[in-house]
Amino acid sequence: MTKQADDARDGAFGESFAVPSSTPMSTLSIVIPNFNYGAFVSDSVRSALAVDWPDVEVIVVDDGSTDNSLEVLRSFGDRITVISQENAGPRVACNRGFAASRGDAVIFLDSDDVLEPTIARDVAVEWRVGVSKVQVQMCRIDRDGRAISRPFPAYRRVPSPEQIRYWIRATSAYPTPPGSGNVYARSFLERLFPLDDRCGDATDSACLAAAPFLGDVVTIPRALVRYRVHGGNRSSLLASPDRFRRQIERAHQRQGLAMELAGDACEDEVIAALRRGRHLLQMRVAERRLCGGEAPIPGDSRLRIAWDAVRSVAAPGPESLLQRLAVSAWCLAGLFGPQLVLQRLVTWRFT
Repeated sequence: MTKQADDARDGAFGESFAVPSSTPMSTLSIVIPNFNYGAFVSDSVRSALAVDWPDVEVIVVDDGSTDNSLEVLRSFGDRITVISQENAGPRVACNRGFAASRGDAVIFLDSDDVLEPTIARDVAVEWRVGVSKVQVQMCRIDRDGRAISRPFPAYRRVPSPEQIRYWIRATSAYPTPPGSGNVYARSFLERLFPLDDRCGDATDSACLAAAPFLGDVVTIPRALVRYRVHGGNRSSLLASPDRFRRQIERAHQRQGLAMELAGDACEDEVIAALRRGRHLLQMRVAERRLCGGEAPIPGDSRLRIAWDAVRSVAAPGPESLLQRLAVSAWCLAGLFGPQLVLQRLVTWRFT
């Protein structure tokens, strides 16, 4: 698709999302769900307390930890609010944290991630009525806090809210960071919370899917959150092949919600969008080769995925032609190469 055609289609889809005048950001609520991350939660809390903003509240919901997490949290005294509950999962923890918060801007900070002090002031520059979330880049760090990669998501150009709406509807995806890299408008969250289990146990699934259709997603191309990689991450796909299957199932749930909010809940359209998604395409390759059994997307097979890989070069999205060709080649090599080749490709891609 040419840039002119892309822009024209983006504009047509985004016409109903007029942006009212700006309004200042007032209170920032930082909600931290925690389960057995006593080794990291202190860093997360300290980073939240160090955010440069006049009115910040820090709420930590401990989800039945059995390590030293509560001892660590109590050491902060009345500088933070601690809510303790029996283990019920991060979605329930975030529901409780949001209900206890008062900010017009909300960050759900994973208890192993770290905020940069300037995040609130940088977000405030972009804050306005009509924004559902402001998303920032993240920098991966190791267990000890050392940077180990370039910021992500990577952008060739900063996407507009209209492009983001078009991409997610067409391909089930748009360039977005995971949970901690998003600052949500309370007015948006109030239309979703308390979250149910339609998109699984993770908090960010429903929020990321709904944000483009209940407001504007604004992007700041700067790394303002540090994402810790330590092997115990809930999001680590390499921990078990079954995690690829669960991620595909979650993507199906997310797209169903997104299409419902877009006014088109047709299951055929949901599946068509999933088949066009390049990131999901790579997960489908890994799932088919590593798991087998009944496919999480009906009709998926090696030949079906191979056909989608070839067609993915023409699917809309922010990637360059070279990147699209690379994804297609990766998928074909992963589908039909020896198992050793597949293992190396999967490790390289999802580490």
